[in-house]
Amino acid sequence: MTDRLDACIVAETGTIRDAMQALDAGAGQIALVVDDGGRLVGVVTDGDLRRALLAGAPMDSSVWPALNRRFVSVQAGEGRADVLELMKARRIDAIPVLDGDQMPVGLHLLHAFLEPAERTNRAVVMAGGQGARLWPLTETVPKPMLRVAGRPILERIVLHLVGSGISRISISVNYLGHVIEEYFEDGSRFGARIEYLREEQPLGTAGALGLLGESPTEALLLMNGDLVTNADVGGLLDAHVASGAVATIGVRRYLHAVPFGCVERDGDHVVRLEEKPVVEREVNSGIYALAPAAIARVEPGVALSMPDLIGTLLTDGLVVGAFEIEDDWIDVGQREQLDRARTGG
Repeated sequence: MTDRLDACIVAETGTIRDAMQALDAGAGQIALVVDDGGRLVGVVTDGDLRRALLAGAPMDSSVWPALNRRFVSVQAGEGRADVLELMKARRIDAIPVLDGDQMPVGLHLLHAFLEPAERTNRAVVMAGGQGARLWPLTETVPKPMLRVAGRPILERIVLHLVGSGISRISISVNYLGHVIEEYFEDGSRFGARIEYLREEQPLGTAGALGLLGESPTEALLLMNGDLVTNADVGGLLDAHVASGAVATIGVRRYLHAVPFGCVERDGDHVVRLEEKPVVEREVNSGIYALAPAAIARVEPGVALSMPDLIGTLLTDGLVVGAFEIEDDWIDVGQREQLDRARTGG
C-alpha cells in the first residue's frame, strides 16, 4: 500500500485544481474525496478530471461533479491475492482501503503488486551437470544453456529469480562452465549480481553449497539449473521461514496413468480389479529452501546430493517441510521433456 495516503486526500469542498494537485502529489492515479468526518465519499481519477475540463468546468470549480461515488474499495486486512484478482476483474489500477467507519487507511496500487518486493535471500542454481541423457545436444552446450522459446533455460531461471525479488545469485559450474560465465558475466545486464561456484570435480546437487565461502544468515533458495518453471519461489521462502523447518522441498503432483487393468489379490484370490488407474504421487521439484543450519552440514569440496542431505536431516529428527508447486514446471532431463518445453505441450 502507498505510504503517501495523506497526499491523495481531498476535502469534498475542494476544487478540481485541488484534486489535480492530489493526483500529482500522491502519484497514485487517484484522489480520495472525504467528508468533514474523514469518511470516503468518492474518488476522482485523471480521466474524471479530464472529462470535467473538456466539458468546460473551470479549474477552481467544485470537484463534486467529477466525483465517482460508485467506487470500489476493500476492507483493511483483505489478502493481497484477493485484492489483485479484484483489480484484474474490474480493470482498475487503484483501490482504497477503508476501516469499519469508511475512513481511508490505505491505498492498493496495481503497479506495486506487480513489482516484486526486494529480497535479501541468496539463490544458488546448480548448473554444473554434463547432461549426458541429452547427448549430443550437450556436446558443446551445457544443458542449462539449451534454448527454450529463444532463451537459454538458465537465463529464464535468472530472470524469474530477479522478477521474484532475488538479485543475488550464485551459479555452480563445472562441465563447459566457461560457456555459462561468458554468457552471464557479472549478471548486471540481467538485473542480477551473479557469482560462480566453480567445482573442480562434480560435487552433486548439494555439494556446491560448501563453496559459498561466507555462511548465509537467512534462508537460501537452491534450485536445479535445468528447470523451466514459474514456481512461486517467494512463496516457498516465506512458507519455509514461517514453518521453522530446517529445509523445505518444493513438491509437485505427478499423475501416472497405468495402461493396463490392475489386479489386487489376497494370496490366490482376487479382491479388486481396477481398469487403467491413475496413480498420483508428489515428486521432488528440484527447488528447495534451506536454513543456515542445513547449509552448515555441507563440507567444502565433498560431493553430496540433496537426497542425502535431506536424509541426514530426517534421520536426526529435524523438521523438513513441503511446499506445493502449482505453477508451470518441467524438469528438462531428457529429450522428451526438452521437446515438451519447447513446444509448450
